[in-house]
Amino acid sequence: MLDTISFNGLLIGVATFLIIGLFHPLVVKAEYYIGTKSWWLFLLFGIISTAISIFITNVFASIIFGIIAFSFFWSILEVFQQAKRVRKGWFHANPNKQNKN
Repeated sequence: MLDTISFNGLLIGVATFLIIGLFHPLVVKAEYYIGTKSWWLFLLFGIISTAISIFITNVFASIIFGIIAFSFFWSILEVFQQAKRVRKGWFHANPNKQNKN
């Protein structure tokens, strides 16, 4: 029976959960230290992750890189939302950041 069970869906679910959990503090830190200008880094790494996802031959790894890619793309929106949350006082602003945006 165990030889017919596939754990790929469960593993992809766990990986997705962990990736999303990693990206929340990543967005918060990027906005804190770099500001909204960090959006282009998320775009760049999203494009790189997309390319890896397309060209990698392992299906499981391709799916994981696809999830990572779209987490980077979603973070572009989130970094601007984070800036709004900082302006509302929901998160701390970086007092040392030169370029306030």
